Amino acid sequence: MAKPRPTTGRKRAPAKRAPKKAAARSRGIEPQACRLDATESEIAALTRRIEAEGGAVLGTYREPLGGNPVVFASLPIEKVEPTPFQRDLSEAHHKKLAGVLDKTGLFLDPVIAITAPKEGFWTPNGRHRLAAMRRLGAKAITALVVPKREIAWQILALNTEKAHNLRERSLEVIRIYKGLLEEDGARPETDFAYYLEEAALVTLGMCYEKKGNFAGGAYAPILRRLETFSDDSLRKALHAHEKHAEDVFKLDELVSNAVAKLKARGLMSPYLRAFVVARINPLRWIQGDPPPLEEVLTTMRERAAKFNTEKIKQEDLAGAGGVPDDE
Repeated sequence: MAKPRPTTGRKRAPAKRAPKKAAARSRGIEPQACRLDATESEIAALTRRIEAEGGAVLGTYREPLGGNPVVFASLPIEKVEPTPFQRDLSEAHHKKLAGVLDKTGLFLDPVIAITAPKEGFWTPNGRHRLAAMRRLGAKAITALVVPKREIAWQILALNTEKAHNLRERSLEVIRIYKGLLEEDGARPETDFAYYLEEAALVTLGMCYEKKGNFAGGAYAPILRRLETFSDDSLRKALHAHEKHAEDVFKLDELVSNAVAKLKARGLMSPYLRAFVVARINPLRWIQGDPPPLEEVLTTMRERAAKFNTEKIKQEDLAGAGGVPDDE
């Protein structure tokens, strides 16, 4: 029986569960309580910032669920940029949206915005609306400006409409991570677990940044099982992810060599890489707590270097599955 390994104190992100249905009218504030004067101390600095940047405050209120202050404003469009840590712009989507806006001649869906660290504003969820308005030559864009910058991370983490593939999700997470470093790199990584979703996505994001067509799907199950968020600061934890990404790349080079040899022998399957990774993965034989990720990757590199492709037959590949090699 495998000997239990000591716990490391590292944590996983809390599970995201749908809230239970609450009793009617049991939460939030009444309509009259949503009124908020623009001179209130909570938003006074924000309204001054908006006006100093050339914007116009159109209204102020408390949102009805948590009672948090919000400023409704019209902002110079050149002063608004997407947050630097969200997914890439879809050319097709923003062009189609621009066509709809052009036909109606109306912009009725304000973006959400926060103040950028130095000047201007960031929008964490209005990238395509912003691009569509710029495409149409608009001078301004309406926005719901929130005083708390942390809302940008929350919006990206809680966006239930996003349907990213592994590459997109990983790249978005590593961009969020780097944005958080600039905001407060001294805080523990575990403080941001909810926004980052999975520790493995940080490491995979680094891999995809280095190589856009990296076959991350082959290694994601291993990283997800073994990587957890650290109590170390973001800056220190980042070095651990960098080391893990470097180790995964070294492993992938050896796996790629084995895949090339299998192809040279005429063996064909869309799952060749997944097949090789499964053959050298020691986790499938381990019961109880697994070894640390560093140890597992070292073992896999040793096995990949010794992988005997001459013993593999086409029928061995028949049951191969997982993520296709071109993921």
